[in-house]
Amino acid sequence: MGAELPYHELVVRSLRSAGLSVHTALDPARLAASVPQAWWLLGRTRPDVLFTTGGYLALPLVLAARARGIPTLVWEGNVLPGRATRAIGRFATRVAVSFPPTLEAFGSNAFVSGTPIRSFAGIDRAAARHALGIDPDDRLLLVFGGSQAVARLNEAVIGGLAQLVERWHVLHLAGEGGMAAAGAAREALPETLRARYTAEPFLTDRMAEALVAADLVVGRAGSSTCAEVAAAGVASILVPYPFAGAHQRYNARFLADEGAALVVDDDELTAERFVTETTALLDDTRRAAMADAARSLGRPNAARSLAEELVAMADGAPLPSETAA
Repeated sequence: MGAELPYHELVVRSLRSAGLSVHTALDPARLAASVPQAWWLLGRTRPDVLFTTGGYLALPLVLAARARGIPTLVWEGNVLPGRATRAIGRFATRVAVSFPPTLEAFGSNAFVSGTPIRSFAGIDRAAARHALGIDPDDRLLLVFGGSQAVARLNEAVIGGLAQLVERWHVLHLAGEGGMAAAGAAREALPETLRARYTAEPFLTDRMAEALVAADLVVGRAGSSTCAEVAAAGVASILVPYPFAGAHQRYNARFLADEGAALVVDDDELTAERFVTETTALLDDTRRAAMADAARSLGRPNAARSLAEELVAMADGAPLPSETAA
């Protein structure tokens, strides 16, 4: 059995309440009280370095770390950082970002690390396609919604399935809640085409193989998804999640501006639009150019870059991000 990690909780509260409530008055007080609490906690635990992904909840710790002379590394995964993370970046020792345009938000103490993702090292494309049952001369369309199933994507796939399977072998990660509808849609296909549609709730350990095997990916535009399609070198159609500050829209637009992806707004993703866009990308030359552009943006060693930066900060050694600049 592994050792348990100690857990410490500050009084600051996540800002999830909508509208006016008692928390409107209490939250600033909680934030103020969390700064000395964090200062005391860091004095007791005495960390060599502090790593955070930013946000409102990280502010007391970053302020306390600065007061105690503890180096801090903030990582921002989206092209457009939130206001809290922008503020925190002014007090941090270094800021790591996933996308080059984000450097403008943090100034000279920022560097591009990329997004930590699963490893694609050693995965052979031909072997991955064989393991997934894809014929060598077939085209694989991989559809997934990120960490959760996405009803919008599921509806578009199922609504256009009869046309899609005539052109693609479709691997659809429908989530647990989408499997019943996916199974019914498969049964409704002509028997000769059913083998060209594979629905899974999730792939977990086989996701890296699926990305390497794919000829086209359709999915959301979270930081991890964008980083993985780039590292795998695969063309994509990105459907940004329309809420949460529109962060995914900026992520998707960066890849699209670099020629690596197409962007379809969430409210425009109908079954008809899904079929139209994927049919246009049957063009192998166009898709190959997108894949090359994606690969040029990939940073598969992001996790190592962040780890090396943190170790150097803890040791007081020259920072890799500065010596490489």
